[in-house]
Amino acid sequence: MAEALDPRTAELVGIAAAVAGHCQPCFDYHYRQARELGVSDEEIHAAVSLARRVRAAGDRHMDEHVARGMGHEMVPPVPGGTR
Repeated sequence: MAEALDPRTAELVGIAAAVAGHCQPCFDYHYRQARELGVSDEEIHAAVSLARRVRAAGDRHMDEHVARGMGHEMVPPVPGGTR
């Protein structure tokens, strides 16, 4: 399926997936590949920003799901965390 994407786009998708999936080695690999293909900082920042928004939405939705499952409106904040 990746053949349907041009190499630059495929690496941007790889960067976004790595960020959303918290995979540091994956990010390092796809970042290097993207830079070798001439992907700009601006394009990489856009992919990272999108991934961070997706990740945050997933985290928020999981917290809400857990809270509902526990019969609460909100999940208690993580001690020392930002939630």
